[in-house]
Amino acid sequence: MSASITIALDAMGGDDAPDIVVHGAEIASQRYPNVRFLMFGREQEVMPLLEKTTRLKDVVEFIHTDDKVLSDDKPAVALRSGRKSSMRLAINAVQDGRADGVVSAGNTGALMAMSKFVLKTLPGVDRPAIASFFPTLRGESLMLDLGANLSCDADNLVDFAVMGNAFARCVLGVQEPSVGILNVGSEDVKGHEYLQVASSMLRKADLPGDFIGFVEGDDIGKGTVDVIVTDGFTGNVALKTAEGTAKLITEFFRQTFKSSILASLGYLLASSSLNKLKKRVDPRLYNGAIFLGLNGIAVKSHGGTDAIGFANAIGVAVDMRDQDIVTKIREDFDSLTREPINEQAGFE
Repeated sequence: MSASITIALDAMGGDDAPDIVVHGAEIASQRYPNVRFLMFGREQEVMPLLEKTTRLKDVVEFIHTDDKVLSDDKPAVALRSGRKSSMRLAINAVQDGRADGVVSAGNTGALMAMSKFVLKTLPGVDRPAIASFFPTLRGESLMLDLGANLSCDADNLVDFAVMGNAFARCVLGVQEPSVGILNVGSEDVKGHEYLQVASSMLRKADLPGDFIGFVEGDDIGKGTVDVIVTDGFTGNVALKTAEGTAKLITEFFRQTFKSSILASLGYLLASSSLNKLKKRVDPRLYNGAIFLGLNGIAVKSHGGTDAIGFANAIGVAVDMRDQDIVTKIREDFDSLTREPINEQAGFE
């Protein structure tokens, strides 16, 4: 990374904002010396934190606003009444060209609604999707959609596949990504009709890499494919299930190693290996959900993350800008050949 990159930050979004935003930005500024920040929030809360940082205050332009989007605000309400909010002003900075991307740990629905309204979608994209990383046995996979579109048709799933394929190539560095559609079975006859139609369309789409067809839930952890495509309802359930399972296993480990003196001794003997496991599945490493399909970069940090997690979300935005993901997705849609659905799948 050589050129300067500017990231707009919603300083008031998140459970522990603005603390995690300021300290997360400081961590990110050490990792990415060429990154500058536009930070939007309440001066009386943010400036005392900025003044205590070492180098961050030298790479931040702070813009005061009293308004912020609340975690329980409805997206439509936030869109109407939050025009002067820290979230909206940060998004506006991307649209105005003052920033290369926006990161917020605030209200997901509001961030998506505002980003779509302000930044618009790319040509050929009907609906933007929320994408994020999953740790797997092979490394990591990208899944989308994770909640932006609860119901989808075949065209939407094809769009998600195109966007996910471009992201895997440009940001994850997978030159020939494998793509699969999440389904209740791997056989071609399984699942809803729109899944079968989408599968037929993708087999003829001539995307880089390999479309392998349908994958099942256990393929997520296996890393069977690099990109997992699904509707937002199914994707969000899968995401929350994975998060809950990780917490459950962590709690089981904690209870087990506290159950006896011998168990505690076993923990001490295995502590090095357990720390490696902890780092491998640390959710902060995968923090930063990406809004793909917009004419601009928007990244959603988990609302309950800490400074390290928020810094990783900033890193996702930096990587997206550094790899010019918006242009790559636009080019892929321009070259996509999409035949009528009834001709592709044989449906009348």
